[in-house]
Amino acid sequence: MTGNTLSKNERLCSRTAIEELFGSSSHRSMTVFPLRAVYVCRKRFADEEVLQLLVSVPKKCFKRAVKRNRVKRQVREAFRLNKHLLLDKLGERGETMDVAFIWLDDSLHDSEEVERKVEKLLHRMGERL
Repeated sequence: MTGNTLSKNERLCSRTAIEELFGSSSHRSMTVFPLRAVYVCRKRFADEEVLQLLVSVPKKCFKRAVKRNRVKRQVREAFRLNKHLLLDKLGERGETMDVAFIWLDDSLHDSEEVERKVEKLLHRMGERL
């Protein structure tokens, strides 16, 4: 798919894929406060998306769903604008990556700050490939 889109196929929603992401010993993680990224790379099959995303904001951080949804929107938008940092490298290697962003802070942040943090995480993930 071209452009800066985030389609339904790019969202990680399969229960088995999520269990594999968090349950396997091959996953890696890194933190750039207020976000933690957990990711796993594997060989790509023909009909599979190159990059899939999961965003988690715990109820422990924000009791109100309005605030949790705002943070999830900010993270998804930042990922949508910066996912090209990983797509090119994954396409060359013939791999796919599942990424989960987990919010760690109990306060809201500006969208620009969230975008900088997501960009930094994606850049570091690309270096480790």
